[in-house]
Amino acid sequence: MYEPIRSKSVHTMAGPTPDIPHRSREEELDIQLAGHFSALLAVTDELRALAPSADLDGAAERLAEQVARLRGGRPPVRSSVAAAIHEPHLAALHQRAHALAGRALVVAASRADTAAAILAARRMDAHAAAASAEQRALATH
Repeated sequence: MYEPIRSKSVHTMAGPTPDIPHRSREEELDIQLAGHFSALLAVTDELRALAPSADLDGAAERLAEQVARLRGGRPPVRSSVAAAIHEPHLAALHQRAHALAGRALVVAASRADTAAAILAARRMDAHAAAASAEQRALATH
């Protein structure tokens, strides 16, 4: 009833294309995790500028080490500029940092990187606690 297909489908690859670089799943996950940690480091640096603490200093150092490791030794780009200081901004930064740490945790778990997963989980806990404290402080004002 139907005529058989005589030519190749337009969706079939003509052949291997050696000029296109391909990355492995592991390399893709490294890139994703480095990106999430870099974003988390940027938020952490902003929090450090607004509300300095030893915990944030240590976290920034560990995040920078992880980014450098994932990027083959290249250190992350750091910013020293912070926005205007006001309390709701701190709570929003902690919430954003918590979300970024959560994304990093998912990727770290996917690539079975225990050290990165532990760091991400600790940052999630720290930012969740800080966001709660900021919200409680705002509620009492």
